[in-house]
Amino acid sequence: MVVNFKVYKKCSPNGKISLYLGKRDYIDYLSGIEPVDGVILLDQGYVDTGRKVWGQLICSFRYGREEDEVMGLNFQKDLYLVSEQLFPVNEKREENLTKLQDRLLQKLGPNAIPFTFKFSQSAPSSVTLQQGEDETGEPCGVNYYVKIYCGETETDVTHKRSTVIMGIRKIQYAPTKQGRQPCTVVRKDFLLSPGDLELEVTLDKQLYHHGERIAVNVCVRNNSNKVVKKIKALVQQGIDVVIFQNGQFRTVIDAVETQDGCPINPGSNLTKVLYLKPELENNKHRRGIALDGRLKREEGELASSTLLLSPDIRESFGIVVSYAVKVKLYLGALSGELSAELPFILMRPKPVDRIKVANDELENVKEVEKPIAS
Repeated sequence: MVVNFKVYKKCSPNGKISLYLGKRDYIDYLSGIEPVDGVILLDQGYVDTGRKVWGQLICSFRYGREEDEVMGLNFQKDLYLVSEQLFPVNEKREENLTKLQDRLLQKLGPNAIPFTFKFSQSAPSSVTLQQGEDETGEPCGVNYYVKIYCGETETDVTHKRSTVIMGIRKIQYAPTKQGRQPCTVVRKDFLLSPGDLELEVTLDKQLYHHGERIAVNVCVRNNSNKVVKKIKALVQQGIDVVIFQNGQFRTVIDAVETQDGCPINPGSNLTKVLYLKPELENNKHRRGIALDGRLKREEGELASSTLLLSPDIRESFGIVVSYAVKVKLYLGALSGELSAELPFILMRPKPVDRIKVANDELENVKEVEKPIAS
């Protein structure tokens, strides 16, 4: 049987170093992260002269606008997850080569060298913050690169002509099983008024894939002497930039407002289903929303929820993304409002050909906290 492999290739400007990778998306299964396994091909001149070639896996975190970098300021930090000499090989590597690496070594010849870089378990997921229409330069967010370069030492200033840099992504896919159906009940008492107002909100499920519609079941029981004038439901995206103490933001991604069935008078009840659909199409010009890490020539997508084994395990370089549905009952200027909030998970389904390690059950995964109040 003939097996076809898709290969990504990039060469240094001088053509002396070529980098080959089998994929550019690497999955975090929570129980482990796929390693970056590739091959480099060196020019015969580099091999004959014994030039040293180094390889690095870099997590780059930009937390400020590039155009604001003046007077020596730098709003980018690079974390070197792996940095090692690939040629000449100092010692024999004891590693199992993948089928792709074996095939490339046979095809490319003796100047091909395999390598395997491993992510640290706490490495954050790739996330990009959407820029404003008038902004230029690199967007804020978390990006990953494989860098191969020629130099005498590991810390040499690299020359562009002998350097290859290829962007990759570290991503998470949706668990295979649904969790518990989200539901909450909130009540509000009124000073010097008998009875209370009760709001029950239920989502049709906990886990949604990108592009799916969210059904929000709303039940209002008005045992007070107040009048509910209208109902509003919205989806909020929560962003926690971990490096900042107060780097928590929330943005409304989709909203629907209705007066159908209103006013809800004292002693009346109302049961209603509202539909929301969080998608990038309606937010393309909204600055600061989180998108999944982007590679060149690819369409963007809303960032997936960040799944953590524990809420305490947060890499300081990371951006943690969460989603929640919020429902508000408006009672008028003097009586205020009553609101309920339910977190949910928004992620991409896992491709069938990438299921290698079983995901932890959704019940055992700690989803990020609810979006922080603005």
